[in-house]
Amino acid sequence: MESAVLLLGSNIGDKAANIHQAIQLIQKNIGKISQTSSMYESEPWGNQDQDSFYNQAVLLQIKETPEQLLAKCQAIELELGRDRKAAQKWAARTIDIDILIIGSKIINTPNLKVPHPELQNRNFALIPLMELLPEYEHPVLNKPIDELYFDSNDELEVLKLEI
Repeated sequence: MESAVLLLGSNIGDKAANIHQAIQLIQKNIGKISQTSSMYESEPWGNQDQDSFYNQAVLLQIKETPEQLLAKCQAIELELGRDRKAAQKWAARTIDIDILIIGSKIINTPNLKVPHPELQNRNFALIPLMELLPEYEHPVLNKPIDELYFDSNDELEVLKLEI
C-alpha cells in the first residue's frame, strides 16, 4: 500500500455537495480516506470567466497501480457528470479529481504525470497539500511544500471555508 493525495475541485452546482459525493465514491471504489484538508474557495485558474472553485485534498492508502488509480478517478468524475471529451481545458466542472502525489513516486507517461506537473504553480493545490503533509518534499524539485508555496507566482486568492 502506498499513500496518495488527490485534489478535488468543483465549480458547478452545489460545490460542497459535489466534493462530498466524490469523497464517498473514492472511499467506496478506491480506499479509505485517512485525512482530509479543509475546504477552500479559490479563483479559477487558467480561465477566469467562470465561477470560483471549491477545493479539498484527501490523503488515502492505495493498492492500485497509478494507472488504475487514474482510471478510477476518471470513472468517478464521469459518474458525477464530468464530460472530459466535450470540455475545453480549464472549463467549469461538476468535479475534478487530480492526483497530486503518490508517495515519492515520479511518473512521466503520456497519460499520467506525478507529482502533478503544475503543483508548484497552483496555490489552490499547494495550500491543502501543505495542510495534510507539511513535511512532504517534492521528489522532482527537491523542495518542501511550504517552500514551493512561498516561491509560487500564483496570485489567485485561496480562502479557507468554514464548512
